[in-house]
Amino acid sequence: MEKRLILRGVLAGAVAGLLAFVFARIFAEPQIDAAISYESARDAAQSTLDKAAGLPMADSGPDIFSRTIQANIGIGVGMVFFGMAMGALFAVAYTVCLGRVGKLRPRTLAMLVALGGFLGIYFVPFVKYPANPPSIGHPDTIRDRGNLYLAMVLCSVVFLIAAVWLGKRLQARFGNWNATLLAGAAYAVVLGVIMALLPSLGELSDNVREFGHHATETPQPLTDPGGTIVFPGFPADTLFEFRFYSVIAQLLLWAVLGLVFGPLAERLLAPKERTASQATPVRAKPVGAV
Repeated sequence: MEKRLILRGVLAGAVAGLLAFVFARIFAEPQIDAAISYESARDAAQSTLDKAAGLPMADSGPDIFSRTIQANIGIGVGMVFFGMAMGALFAVAYTVCLGRVGKLRPRTLAMLVALGGFLGIYFVPFVKYPANPPSIGHPDTIRDRGNLYLAMVLCSVVFLIAAVWLGKRLQARFGNWNATLLAGAAYAVVLGVIMALLPSLGELSDNVREFGHHATETPQPLTDPGGTIVFPGFPADTLFEFRFYSVIAQLLLWAVLGLVFGPLAERLLAPKERTASQATPVRAKPVGAV
């Protein structure tokens, strides 16, 4: 049964990834184009300053893939495969939770696991290290950024599992509602401490050495040697809209994953539930009983 649940998870993940890609292609892709246009214009301004200062000109070289391929085939295939991977992981988590978190209907359990996946894998790490469009991020900090984000995801998932376990332990003493609130509060406090301890991206050594102390890697205004601004910083509206649509795309992915997987799992599990109920012995009525 576990293999069949995982296959259903992969199928649901493919559907979810495809729908999330369609949404991102319509709403988030224009923000990526705006960010790339900003990066190109900023590089041109930086080249002008370097040329005036007598510095060597950097050659970035041609793109391996065109923007058309990246925006359609590249991102589309990537999001579908990401959805399939999350679907398989979702099905494994669903199988582990099945029968261990109370008597929940398959569809209800699917939506709860989807909510946990969205919060633990994406949204909580996003609060500390939000998604950024192209032109944000020093190329020498890619490894550090990746390691910090993975550490945040790992902490979020591990402590989310611990919060579920804590809620089950407190349920007998405080009731289901109060135990859920206490476990959620403990999760928020622990993750808040972790976020406070982890460094911000703007404080990474490469960023501090080149740009000074800043809270994020968002490009600041470009200035000439006299301190005059020759090119503005990254547009706040573009950054906000990109992050907003990124959250909505992930929310859509996990919601569709739960909605599609729930009925598929219910069809698989329903015959077993009916068999178990039919196998329950029925007490015979005593002779003379009405």
